[in-house]
Amino acid sequence: MKKRKRRKVRRMFLKVAMITLIAACFAVLFLMPIVLTVTNSFMASSEISSNYGQVFATTDTGGKTYISEKVNLKFIPDMVSFSQYITVLFKSPEYLFKFWNSVILVVPIVVFQLAVASGAAYGFTRFRGKLKEVIFFVYIILMLMPYQVTLVPNYLVSEWLNILDTKWAIWLPGIFSPFAVFMLTKYMRRIPASVMEAAQIDGAGEWQIFKSICMPLCKGALCSVAILIFIDYWNMVEQPLILLSDPEMHPLSVFLSKINEGEIGLAFAVATIYMVPPILVFLYGEDYLVEGITYQGGIKG
Repeated sequence: MKKRKRRKVRRMFLKVAMITLIAACFAVLFLMPIVLTVTNSFMASSEISSNYGQVFATTDTGGKTYISEKVNLKFIPDMVSFSQYITVLFKSPEYLFKFWNSVILVVPIVVFQLAVASGAAYGFTRFRGKLKEVIFFVYIILMLMPYQVTLVPNYLVSEWLNILDTKWAIWLPGIFSPFAVFMLTKYMRRIPASVMEAAQIDGAGEWQIFKSICMPLCKGALCSVAILIFIDYWNMVEQPLILLSDPEMHPLSVFLSKINEGEIGLAFAVATIYMVPPILVFLYGEDYLVEGITYQGGIKG
């Protein structure tokens, strides 16, 4: 019996060790580009050229050259330099201007999409019927479609509303996106109906039930959805390229791809600055994100 127990413990230990090792390998692979970007942003331009010059080199006609030598992936700079950040933050305001373009485009979408989705989700939860179920099914179909499918209709509607080449062309489709409605509806339907019925018997109206019962219980879901919306729209590229013809209105996500070959060091620094808001948002709302995904409904004690 003791030998069997030892064998069982050893097997479990080996299984856990193997799973941990595989997870660690995947974690290293996923984190490597981020670490490489951050560390390379502190390199001088000459060092970046010596390490990756072959990758970004071009011919006289503008084509890419053949890479005949191995690229030196370097994680630790020979000498730490802040010249790239000084250029980005102080000498070239264009980068910060694009950064604030991203903030101005994304924050209203997150705030108002949550506001619209909360009301719509409450309606789908409280008032059931065949017509509402059909509408909710349409929401699911729209959510499953990639954005590229609805990009042409969005362009035509924006042109018809005369909001093309304005921030509203980005805001309106984002605010009325079905993703948050679907997520919050599925979450609210996990709240026991008896809780709402008890409040209704006590004389609470629909607004009081929504404000005092549904919203506090959906705090984790709201934070989870807000994080996912923020990260999704922070990285948007197709929408600004198609709906905003003025490059001055483009967010930093679009501008990053346009940094020319002579500014690779700046690209590392700008990319690092660009990653800061999503990382901070995720770290701040990590607990809420997990809670929103795992919560199965009911009242917490």
